[in-house]
Amino acid sequence: MSATTIFLWKGKTAKGEVLSGEFEAKNRNDVGEYLRKRRIVITSIKQKPREIKLSFLQKKGVGVKDLAVFTRQFATMVNAGLPLVQCLDVLGRQLDKPHFKEVVAKVTADVEGGSTLAEALEEHPAVFSDLYVNMIAAGEAGGILDVILSRLAQFLEKADALQRKVKGAMTYPAVVLTVAGGACIFMLLFVIPVFAKMFSDFGGTLPAPTRIVMGASEFLQGYWWALGIGIAALITGFKRYRATTSGRLLTDKAALRMPIIGNVLRKSGVSRFTRTLGTLIGSGVPILQGLEITSRTAGNKVLQHAIEDTSRSISQGDTIASPLKESGVFPPMVVQMISIGEQTGALDEMLSKIADFYDDEVDAAVEALTAAIEPLMIVVMGGMVGSMLVAMYLPMFKMANVVGG
Repeated sequence: MSATTIFLWKGKTAKGEVLSGEFEAKNRNDVGEYLRKRRIVITSIKQKPREIKLSFLQKKGVGVKDLAVFTRQFATMVNAGLPLVQCLDVLGRQLDKPHFKEVVAKVTADVEGGSTLAEALEEHPAVFSDLYVNMIAAGEAGGILDVILSRLAQFLEKADALQRKVKGAMTYPAVVLTVAGGACIFMLLFVIPVFAKMFSDFGGTLPAPTRIVMGASEFLQGYWWALGIGIAALITGFKRYRATTSGRLLTDKAALRMPIIGNVLRKSGVSRFTRTLGTLIGSGVPILQGLEITSRTAGNKVLQHAIEDTSRSISQGDTIASPLKESGVFPPMVVQMISIGEQTGALDEMLSKIADFYDDEVDAAVEALTAAIEPLMIVVMGGMVGSMLVAMYLPMFKMANVVGG
């Protein structure tokens, strides 16, 4: 999540009533936009002084899983007929994470003070996304808050499951490469020097592979700090480049073109897009607003640009399917099914069906990725460690020949 700051604001209503409060946002512009939507004339906006707390080491993020559990319980309580403030109070008291508990307490106080639930949630964008707030607003306006909360809970549960699948697929190769790298560094630092001393005592010309491995060992022993600085510089440089618009676009394009992994990322992106847009449209959110929110949650710049182009085309009277087809990012089947959904007036249902289909596709792609990576990682790990062992044993064969002769 992007870092946010708490701002203190003061303003006046059209009737001259003086108001003040706090708002959590990324910058002052976001605070100003929020106040203008509420028709408040701004008199001052300033950053709230930071408080020093003993709990500074605690994590302040709220994960998708935590939010999904909260939303599911909230939906159940609202459906049972409990008053909104009572629901929030009960949910807030049973939360484990201090930051989440604090946020829900503030939301409860705002609702008790006369704010709508959507207005209260909107003040905490780091926890409740635009998608969440807009769906709650649609539910309150239509008198179907329990239905919307159930949809939100289902959406978050599926999003969490999808996220865990993709992360799970990436974890195995990362762990294997880390172990292989650690084993190689251990051998270069502690095992190879023993062989190097023995070979130097023996004398003679060593085979090229042995000289390369011994050179790598000497470099690592003497210049490990330079290697560490180099790796840190590469990582920092990559992060800074990726933080730029062009860098993010280029790296996201490269990720989608990667063998096997690109297929998983593309399918998970399509699933996220269709699930999000279908949930928003089904909850009564206007399609242009839904596309704007969906583009910000795409998770990939290539998909985001395609969705933004679609939004612009629709505002000019075009259909959804046509610009999606022109983008070349979305598979033909997805475009065709969206086109049918538009023609039949059941776009939200069609989007949900596409999302369900691509959830299964992601499962299959993750299984294919795991099946392909496991033997590949074993070969890579064996090759890295085995090549060093072979390089060290080659001079031994030479020594044996000399002794035998």
